Amino acid sequence: MIQQYLQIKQQYKDSILFFRMGDFYEMFFEDAVSASKILEITLTARDGGAGKKVPMCGVPHHAAENYIARLISKGCKVAICEQVEDPREVKGLVKREVIRVITPGTVIEGQCLEDKHNNYLASVLYENGSLGLAYTDVSTGLFMLTEYTGENAVSEILDEIFRLQPSEFLVPSSGSSFIEKYLGQNKNAIITTINDELYKYESCLALIKAQFGANWGSNEESVNLKLGVRAAGAILFYLQETQKRTLQQLAAPKVYFSSQYLKIDCSSRRNLELTKSIKDGTRWGTLIWVLDYTSTAMGGRLLKLWIEQPLVNVKEINTRLDAVEELLQNLLLRKKIKDFLKDVYDLERLASKVSYGTANARDMLALKKSFSLLPAIKMALSNCVTELLVKLAKSMDEMKDLMDVLSQAIADEPPVSVRDGGIIRDGYHPEVDRLREASRNGKDWLARIESEEREKTGIRTLKVGYNKVFGYYLEVTKSNLDLVPEYYTRRQTLVNAERYITPQLKEYEELIMGAEDRLTQLEYDLFSELRQKVCKEVPRIQQLANILAVLDVLISLAEAAQNLNYVRPLVNKSNRIIINEGRHPVVERVMDPGGFVPNETILDQQHRLILLTGPNMAGKSTYMRQVALITLMAQAGSFVPASSAEIGIVDQIFTRIGAADDLAGGRSTFMVEMSECTEIVKKATPLSLIIMDEVGRGTSTYDGISIARALVEYINNAIKARTLFSTHYHELTDLEELPGICNYTIDVREKDEEIIFLRKVLPGKVDRSYGIQVAKLAGLPESILNRAKNFLIELEKKKTNISSELDPVFFAEQEKKVCENCLSKAISGELSQIDPARITPIEALNLLALWKEKLDHQSGIENKLLKDINIFPKK
Repeated sequence: MIQQYLQIKQQYKDSILFFRMGDFYEMFFEDAVSASKILEITLTARDGGAGKKVPMCGVPHHAAENYIARLISKGCKVAICEQVEDPREVKGLVKREVIRVITPGTVIEGQCLEDKHNNYLASVLYENGSLGLAYTDVSTGLFMLTEYTGENAVSEILDEIFRLQPSEFLVPSSGSSFIEKYLGQNKNAIITTINDELYKYESCLALIKAQFGANWGSNEESVNLKLGVRAAGAILFYLQETQKRTLQQLAAPKVYFSSQYLKIDCSSRRNLELTKSIKDGTRWGTLIWVLDYTSTAMGGRLLKLWIEQPLVNVKEINTRLDAVEELLQNLLLRKKIKDFLKDVYDLERLASKVSYGTANARDMLALKKSFSLLPAIKMALSNCVTELLVKLAKSMDEMKDLMDVLSQAIADEPPVSVRDGGIIRDGYHPEVDRLREASRNGKDWLARIESEEREKTGIRTLKVGYNKVFGYYLEVTKSNLDLVPEYYTRRQTLVNAERYITPQLKEYEELIMGAEDRLTQLEYDLFSELRQKVCKEVPRIQQLANILAVLDVLISLAEAAQNLNYVRPLVNKSNRIIINEGRHPVVERVMDPGGFVPNETILDQQHRLILLTGPNMAGKSTYMRQVALITLMAQAGSFVPASSAEIGIVDQIFTRIGAADDLAGGRSTFMVEMSECTEIVKKATPLSLIIMDEVGRGTSTYDGISIARALVEYINNAIKARTLFSTHYHELTDLEELPGICNYTIDVREKDEEIIFLRKVLPGKVDRSYGIQVAKLAGLPESILNRAKNFLIELEKKKTNISSELDPVFFAEQEKKVCENCLSKAISGELSQIDPARITPIEALNLLALWKEKLDHQSGIENKLLKDINIFPKK
C-alpha cells in the first residue's frame, strides 16, 4: 500500500495527497507532518521496516470538506485519491487514482468560498512589453480574457489584478520571475508555473474551440488577442489536468477591454475603500457596505463587480438608472420581487456543483425551490416599462421542464449523502416503490406468513426465524413433524426442531434481504441520471442566474436610494461635475442622522481645478473623496447622495491621498507619493478626475511647495483634467490668477483659542493651518503646545522674508545682484592695476569702451534671466 501511495505521490509532488483508506483519508510522510500542524490533528507513526517510522495522520472522509477548506486557506493544494474498485469484489490491493486536485483557484465547495465574492484563477503572460490576462471563477463559470499593450501595460494589468484579487496565478515557467517580481505583493495568492509548451497559440486556440465550439473567436477581436487567447488556453489545460472532468459549467471566454470601464488604479481603489476597508480589510465602512441590499449571493457578487467596474458608456449607464428609478417609484413591485429573491439559492454555484457531479439531492431541491418562484417573478415584471426590466422579463426562462422533473423525482427531505437512499420520491419509479415497500414492510410480511402457515398446518408453535447462514426459515418442533406439509423443504436439523423453507418464504427472503442494498443503489443510479439531465441544461441555469442577479442589484440600488435619500444623477458627456448638497455615502451612514454637512461642487472649464485649503480635521479629505465616490456611483448606475448632480463622463479616477511607505520595496513615504504622482501625470486625460491631498509634505518646505506648484500648473495647463487639490501650502493660492483654477476653503471658527470645524466648503482661502489647535484637540501635552506657539511666533516674524524668497521678482533681482557683484569685482580688479600717471588717453578710452561693452552684455543677461524665470507666473 505504501508503494502504491509513493507511486501516486510522485505525480503530485506539490499537493497534499488525501489517500482513501476505508472511511478515512490518510496522509503520510512530509504530507502528514505539514497537514497535522495546519489542521491541528494528531500525528502518529507506523513501523516502516528497518527501524524506520512512517509519519501519518488522517481525517474522516465524510468530514473532509472542512479539512480541505483549512488547507486551501493556507495556500495548499490537495489531491483527492479515491478507491476506484469495490473492496468486496477485489482480492488484494484496491486500485486507487487521483480523481481531482483542489487548489486555491479551483475550489467550488461552499466552505472554501465567500457567498458574495468571486474566487478567481488567473493566467498571466508577458511577451515583448505586452501582457495577456485571462481569469475564471470555476465556482460560477465566469471566464474572461483581455490584453494590455503600450507603455502603461504593466501598471494597467497590475491595477486589474488588484481589482480581481485572484487566489491563484498561472504563469509560464520562463516568465515566472517577471510575474513574481510584480505580483509578489499579493501575499494571499499562490503562483503555479506551467510548462511553456502549454502556452502555444495554436494549441490554446484549438483547445478553446474544442471546449466551446468551432465558432468561438469568429470575430477578429477575439482571435487577434493572441496573448489573451494563450492565457485562456493555459487555464483550460490546467483545469483539465487538475479537475479530471469535463468543464461544462465554464462559459465561453468573453473578451473585454479596460477602455469599456471607468479605470481606477490600485492606490485609488484602496484610498476610496470601495469593497474593502483600509483599516482591517472588511466590508464594514466601505461603499459596498452602504449599497448592498441584495437578497442573493449572485446579486452580491454582481453588485461588487458594478462598483469595481463602473461604465463609461452614457447610454448603458442611463439604461441602468432608468430601471433603478422605476423600481424606486414602484414600492409594491420592489417589495414583491425582493421577497421572492430571498428564497432563490445561488444558482451559479449550484450549476457548477451539478457539472462537477458533486451536487447532492438537497442541491437539486434548492434548484427546484428556486425554479418554483420564476413564474411569479416574471409575472411581477410583466408591467414594467423601462428597457432593462422589459429585457430581463422577456429573457427569463421559467425552467418548467426541469422544475417538473425535479418535483416528481426528489423527496421533500432528502439526506445529505446520495449513497444513503431516501432521495427519490414515492411514485417516481415503480421498482423503487416495490423495493421500498419490501424494505419498510418486511417484518409485516413475515408476521403474516407465520400466521398463515400456522393456520394451514395447525402447528400452533410454528415460527419464522432468521440467521446469517441460512437466512429466513420456518421452525417446527419435533413433536409436530407429522403435521409438516409436503411443500416444506428441510433446511436445518436441530436437537429439538427442524427448520424449513417454502417457495413463498424464499421469494420474500430474496426480496427483503436485498431490498435495502438494491434500493440504495437504484436511487443513486436514478439520481445520477437526473443530475446528468440537469447538467445538460447548465447554460440555461447560468443565463437565468445572471438575469436574477441583475434584477437583484437593481432592486438593491433602488432600496439604497429609498432608504438613504439618494437622487438620480444626470449623466452626460458635458465634462462637468456639478453636485448640489453632496454627501459622503459612508461617513453619512456612520454619523447620527442629520449630522453630516452637505457641500456643493462645481468642476467645469471655468472651475477646472479647485485649490482647497483649510486646517487638518476640517473635512478636506472627506469632501474630495465624496466627489470621487458620487462620480463612481453615478457611472455604476446608482443614485447618489446629493440634492442634485450632473456627472460628465469620467474615464479615470486618480487619488493621491495619505502617507504610506513601501519598506519592502525600498521606497520611502515621499518616494511612494512621487511614484503615485508620476502615474497620474502619465495616464490622466482631460476626461479624468484627479484627487490630490497634501502633495509635497514628505520633503522640505521649499521642495514641497515647488513640486506642488509645478504639479498644479501641469495638471491645469497640460492635462486639463477636473481636479481637487488640497494643500497646506497657502503660498499656492495665488495660482487662482491662472484660468481654470479657483480657491476654496473649509470654513472654521475660532473661539477662545479653540477651533470649531463648520465642515462647509466655501470660495476663498486661508493663510494658516491651525495645526496647534488640532494638536490640542488630539491631546498633546500643554508644555509642548506652548513651546510650539513660541516657535510659531518666531517663524511668523520671518514670514515676509520667506514669502519674498518665493517671489519670482525676488529670484530675478537676486540673479541681477549676483551678476552686478561679479562685474563690479572684475572692474575693480582692473582699476587697481591702472597707474593714472602712466595711462595714455587712447588706452583710457579703450578701457572705458571695454567696460561699456561688458555693461551692455550684462544688461542682456539680466533681461534674459527675467524673461526665462517664469516658474511662478503672474499676470
